[in-house]
Amino acid sequence: MVPTYLLLMGVQGAGKGTQADVLKRTLGIPHVSTGDIFRAMKTLDTPRAREIQAIMNSGQLISDEITNELVRDRLHEADARNGVLLDGYPRTRVQAEALDEMLSDMGCKVTAALNLHLSKEIAVKRITDRWLCSKDQNHVYNLTTKPPQKQGICDIDGAPLMQRKDDTPEAAIVRISAYFDNTAPLLDYYRERGLLNEVDANQPVDKVTADLMKAIHQAQMESAGAQS
Repeated sequence: MVPTYLLLMGVQGAGKGTQADVLKRTLGIPHVSTGDIFRAMKTLDTPRAREIQAIMNSGQLISDEITNELVRDRLHEADARNGVLLDGYPRTRVQAEALDEMLSDMGCKVTAALNLHLSKEIAVKRITDRWLCSKDQNHVYNLTTKPPQKQGICDIDGAPLMQRKDDTPEAAIVRISAYFDNTAPLLDYYRERGLLNEVDANQPVDKVTADLMKAIHQAQMESAGAQS
């Protein structure tokens, strides 16, 4: 079996979290988010974890070098032997080239880069419509696509809903504009190599999943054929 290495890309609000949950179960590979890796470092007491904690506490960004090392370590864990679904990495061309090198050292390569395409306007609306449970932020609502049964109240535990500070219209516009500016070169990088698959994220969730699985299946077939 050829390991499957997928990159899940897309602007905030495109539904990456929803699709990642489905894909990891369907494909039997772990969902690896660099954000989750960094957050996990907050609870560890190792030299590397303390270094990362100090960087985050200072408000600085984690360097490409450190990020690459953390991803490399994650790729060699036992549950990743059949591949991974990478989310939030790579973010730059430097990271993309580092990932290619890591996988090459393992005798593997990126299977497909999956971009959940969403316009700036729709992305802003989705983000500003997002509200979270104040008790458990895994309970997420959207005023347009998934409103709570009772306005301002979580359906699951009855706690008040809250909105993140960076989900305001003004903050969302800044974040989304930065995403498109910074990610365009990365999309070109994978497009030039024939690995980019564009999926319309402004569709029902099930249709987005079906389009993703179709693209993944095709990429797996091509990857297996290239290595046979």
